[in-house]
Amino acid sequence: MTLAEKIAQLCAIWVTDLLEDGRFSEEKAGQHLAEGIGQVSRVAGVGGLPVREAAAVADAIQDYLRHNTRLGVPAILHEECLCGFQARGTTSFPQAIGLASAWNPDLVERIGAAIRKEMRAVGTHQALGPVLDLVRDPRWGRCEETFGEDPYLAACMGLAVVRGLQGDDLRTGIAATLKHFVAHGSSEGGRNEAPVSAGPRELRDCFMVPFERVVKETEVLSVMNAYHDIDGIPCAGSAELLTSILREEWGFGGIVVSDYEAVDQLRRMHFTAVDKAEAARQALEAGIDVELPAADCFGGPLASAVKSGRVSVELIDRAAMRVLAAKERLGLLDAAPSRQPSVDLSVIDSASHRSLSARAAGESLVLLKNDGVLPLGGKLASLAVIGPNAHSVRNLLGDYAFEAAYGVPVGLSEGTSILKGLEDVAGPGIRLNFSPGCDIGGEDSSGIEPAVRAAERSDAVVLAVGGRSGSEPVLRGYSEHGDTSGEGRDRAELGLPGVQEQLVRELAATGKPVVLVIVDGRPLALGNVERHAAAILWCWLPGKQGGGPIARALFGALNPAGRLPVTLPRETGQVPVHYNRHSASSKWDYIFGSNRPLYPFGHGLSYTQFVYGGLRLSAERIGRDETLGIAFEVRNAGRRDGDEVAQLYVRDEIASVVRPVKELKRFARLHLKAGEETTVKFRLPIRELAFHDRSLNRVVEAGAYEIQVGASSEDICLKEKFSVV
Repeated sequence: MTLAEKIAQLCAIWVTDLLEDGRFSEEKAGQHLAEGIGQVSRVAGVGGLPVREAAAVADAIQDYLRHNTRLGVPAILHEECLCGFQARGTTSFPQAIGLASAWNPDLVERIGAAIRKEMRAVGTHQALGPVLDLVRDPRWGRCEETFGEDPYLAACMGLAVVRGLQGDDLRTGIAATLKHFVAHGSSEGGRNEAPVSAGPRELRDCFMVPFERVVKETEVLSVMNAYHDIDGIPCAGSAELLTSILREEWGFGGIVVSDYEAVDQLRRMHFTAVDKAEAARQALEAGIDVELPAADCFGGPLASAVKSGRVSVELIDRAAMRVLAAKERLGLLDAAPSRQPSVDLSVIDSASHRSLSARAAGESLVLLKNDGVLPLGGKLASLAVIGPNAHSVRNLLGDYAFEAAYGVPVGLSEGTSILKGLEDVAGPGIRLNFSPGCDIGGEDSSGIEPAVRAAERSDAVVLAVGGRSGSEPVLRGYSEHGDTSGEGRDRAELGLPGVQEQLVRELAATGKPVVLVIVDGRPLALGNVERHAAAILWCWLPGKQGGGPIARALFGALNPAGRLPVTLPRETGQVPVHYNRHSASSKWDYIFGSNRPLYPFGHGLSYTQFVYGGLRLSAERIGRDETLGIAFEVRNAGRRDGDEVAQLYVRDEIASVVRPVKELKRFARLHLKAGEETTVKFRLPIRELAFHDRSLNRVVEAGAYEIQVGASSEDICLKEKFSVV
């Protein structure tokens, strides 16, 4: 390979640079693809083409590369997938934090497989997901893209997504990309891309855990760096992270791709590089193999740096070989016909995928509070349906959904709003009185009075409030009615935006029971309004099909069983307030308020009751290389069938360094009929109790530990101690 051909494999190009009037242009390809290319960015997503046209463009790009370049090496085509394949007309799935609330890795793996099928249908090879960052500051706008605050839960969900995306054979799968390596969810002030202050022990025992498990337990093909710096070292320029730990310690054998424009950020944001060539050198030396989304620092500046001796050819060869090896694993170097076989687009937004999305939305619903008003029904004759999220399909979407990211209404008419879901479930016997009440943001309270009147002539109120996720203000300029969560949508406070809290208070003052339905992607602080609600159903961002499951849950046709993957604070000032803090974090209350969260990690109610009993361990004393058996019973003591999420935590009672008060180590989602009892069995290898000691050696220390079993991190029903010897 010539130097130009090698460097081309380290670069990407926007698909729009290859299009003319929405079609592939051989003239533009001749200008940009003469030496080949490593990746093409977002053929379906950024191109905005219908899937059939996107598939045709993908096919034309690969055909050109195979037959009009000297080496004939196809490109890796990548797309976004954080709540489904981000393209026009594809299936909308619940945002990741909602999937985490289901506590059902098997379901999440099925969703990953569905996304794989839709992506493969249009010629895609790589997905820029899953996000394995942990939520440590809910002010961060990208909380919704994560699997919550716990390393073990995030690892389980990450493993499920990767297995679903990549399948059994990468030649028919989609390469998953773990991001953002590492600790992106713990930024200063909750601001996107801001610095992270975390010591090496916290990094290894907390933020790196999901990444390490997925790298070691799967053959994940790609990892993406984070934007921020950690203790002054940008992740994009950290050889310790991207080479020493990721490759040499963990054995990662795939490609490291830059987050979009992260290489040039070494020059223009972190100021560790004087020019683009130096930024390229730092990123390559650290371990980044491909610059996304387009050739910039890795283009002309890198070529000039190699020719002048600033960058060694060996660095180029190392990255190019990794890219070619990844293409080989994806089957791109296999012999291929002049044209790919016709793709089957019937999988795109198929009935089975929509059904899977609706099921996931239902399993993600978390019933936080219920004073007896739910489920609705009985003598209910009229119901007020109020709130800015009551009649909006758009607001059910996560930030990386096609419609949310680009501000277009494509496909929204095919979704189900909460109001439409309630109309379908309530039937003609219950009158629905709808009033929006207010907008998501802004100070206009003129709609509150009509909403109050609607409540006064109703027996109960369903109030759908929260935010709107997306990136429209980033793309189009900030508006008071713009998006309140998503990438770049960080907030300084965590209450309901606009005049929504006023709306809650005035509706509660009518004396009618108010059911709060929260549609939002971040852990809000609802200490000011929680007491005004008779019930609270947390729905996260359930996707286009979300309104149906929400309505069925409100009327009892679906028994909610989601559990919080994060801790919900009372007030913004409590942050950080995650459950696995150190014991000293809970020692003092604030002078004007509690230090305890509003709702703890793992919390969620049901329309039935579950009873735990009979905890037993396989040993009282056990060696470091052995496995502890744990068993207990769970019984549905109520009158309804339902799901319970049994959670197992471990407390290290005395250690050489300060340890979390408890850590989630196992969980199981159980379906039990009314009156049914089951035995839950877990096996816990003692090596999973390891942490990094004062010398940063990974150790399992001898001593006393406590098993805690229950329905949440605070609702512990059973305890038993054992010793590691």
